[in-house]
Amino acid sequence: MALARNPRDALLRALCNLDENSFKILKFHLQDRTLLEDQALTRGELEGLSPVGLANQLILRYGVQEAVRVVLKVLKVMHLLELVDQLSHFCLNDYREIYREHVRSLEERQEEQISCNYVQLLLVAKPSSESPEQELRSVTLEALFDAGEKSAQGPPIVVLQGSAGTGKTTLARKMVLDWARGVLYPGQFDYVFNVSCREVVLLPEPTLTQLLIWCCGDSKAPTTEICRQPERLLFILDGYDELQRPFARLNRLGSSPAEDLLRCLIRRELLPKSSLLITTRPLALQNLQSLLKHPCHVHVLGFSDTERERYFSSYFTDEEQAKKAIDFVRGSDILYQACQVPGICWVVCSWLKRQMERGKEFSETPSNGTDIFMAYVSTFLPPNDSEDCSELTRDSVLRGLCTLAAEGIQHQRFLFEEADLRKHSLDGLSLTAFLSSHDYQEGLDTKKFYSFRHISFQEFFHAMSYLVKEDQSQLGRESLREVNRLLEEKGQTGNKELTLTMQFLLDISRKESSSNFDLNFCFKISPSISQDLKNFKEQMNSIKHNRTWDLEFTLYESTVKNLARSVHLSKVSLKMEHSNEKKAHRSRFFSVKTSLSDAEEEEQKRALVDKGSRAGTQKKASEEKTKKRGTRDKGTGSTEWREQS
Repeated sequence: MALARNPRDALLRALCNLDENSFKILKFHLQDRTLLEDQALTRGELEGLSPVGLANQLILRYGVQEAVRVVLKVLKVMHLLELVDQLSHFCLNDYREIYREHVRSLEERQEEQISCNYVQLLLVAKPSSESPEQELRSVTLEALFDAGEKSAQGPPIVVLQGSAGTGKTTLARKMVLDWARGVLYPGQFDYVFNVSCREVVLLPEPTLTQLLIWCCGDSKAPTTEICRQPERLLFILDGYDELQRPFARLNRLGSSPAEDLLRCLIRRELLPKSSLLITTRPLALQNLQSLLKHPCHVHVLGFSDTERERYFSSYFTDEEQAKKAIDFVRGSDILYQACQVPGICWVVCSWLKRQMERGKEFSETPSNGTDIFMAYVSTFLPPNDSEDCSELTRDSVLRGLCTLAAEGIQHQRFLFEEADLRKHSLDGLSLTAFLSSHDYQEGLDTKKFYSFRHISFQEFFHAMSYLVKEDQSQLGRESLREVNRLLEEKGQTGNKELTLTMQFLLDISRKESSSNFDLNFCFKISPSISQDLKNFKEQMNSIKHNRTWDLEFTLYESTVKNLARSVHLSKVSLKMEHSNEKKAHRSRFFSVKTSLSDAEEEEQKRALVDKGSRAGTQKKASEEKTKKRGTRDKGTGSTEWREQS
């Protein structure tokens, strides 16, 4: 049979291709209310209709697309698979457009939309374990799933790794949005599904069908047709580390059926021909690796030097504020390096903007990541009315955030209901600096959930919870547990990375004085907790370990060296939709662009190689510090992101 041109034509051809007996059986099934429910026709409506008449009747009653779906249901019951395939093609094609529109409209409804400014992210492919000496190479998004490269190992599995805040979730959202707009992987995938590992627990039933319905936001999504060609499906599983903490025992915390469903996808027990992209923090790699066969590892490094400054310009709509902020950040090697991480860059920008709005000077420069979060939190906590810190508002909010974060980490929860917030005396609507809200559809009802603005905030408040808990022995137990974990990994190929919670605590332990801490948060660290912090610091000084973001900084320096040696690197950058149009609205998010023009690439090389021009910005910098800065700026060294003990 010749290919039909549209769904109407396909419906008519399918009906006309039925023999007389099959046509009678089809009309019989069209009266079946068990099969079609309220879509069933009466005997009188069907009597005397020819194939052409029946097609017209169905289209008048349901519309062409729904008429195709009704006939498709009946043909499946009749096991007329050839006709099912022909009609499914049109049903699927149509639904692809419905789903694309769903993705686009979903993004438009987000409180913080990804779209719009050119801000660049660096991605590098990690060397395989078989060739560890292989040089780092940059990759583009298109190359991750290159349709022209057929692998004998099956459809590609890409692991996109990066520490907290490096932009993995935003990158995943932008990939799906660019696919829906026809910009990314055109003609390669029928569907690209973005599955949030933290939200998958909300699935009403842990089945593949329910997962697809949930992704499509449509209880009538044609799930069977969607799965008919699994090689044209791409699943993005965002935040694998939020399924199971890498150092927790499965038999202690257990795993939900929804989590088991995702692991079946990862192990290729479901839809083995589909493509997968999994984002994760490095700590979870060891658990994830045991589920994978022949994955491709890609590391998100964050912003380049030039893009850091572009991000500041996009965040601050006031040019004078933008200049003041970037000048302040440039004045500190540590702060400038920290802003390589998009999540930290946002925290720094938000903190500086609030300080400027209040007319305050930047009195202190943060010396590490913990200082940055402490500055942000102390700035956005509710103020105290009294000078002696007797007012409970600031204290109660801080304690509520700490206990909420700790309870979530303990039970592997990252989404909270309004009842959870009330339990901890918190009001989500008044704490938007720390919490984000999400609306989820449950049947006819909408349910609101909250999460910390980023996982790093939940980890920070979790760390703070040890300092405010009445049970002052907990810090000692948890720090000992962390030390033992790192010692157990000694000699293994594991990451040996300190958890972010314990990294925050370790930085606090290295403070010479707690007076500033007391002033900012209006409570004193007890002597027993201070002693536990001191013991933890002493133990960690004798253990070799990595800190969060160390790997991104090191890999970035290697990338800079390659550029300085004129090794060609292609980069993944952030792009603005309709970039040649001037827009009044400025977004504070970053998005994805897949290549640089020659002019842009030369600009990047000049920016990376000639960073030494910033060396004189610190008036009180010593000659030795300036020398070290010049070395770092040429890509031959690395500024340490830590406070020395």
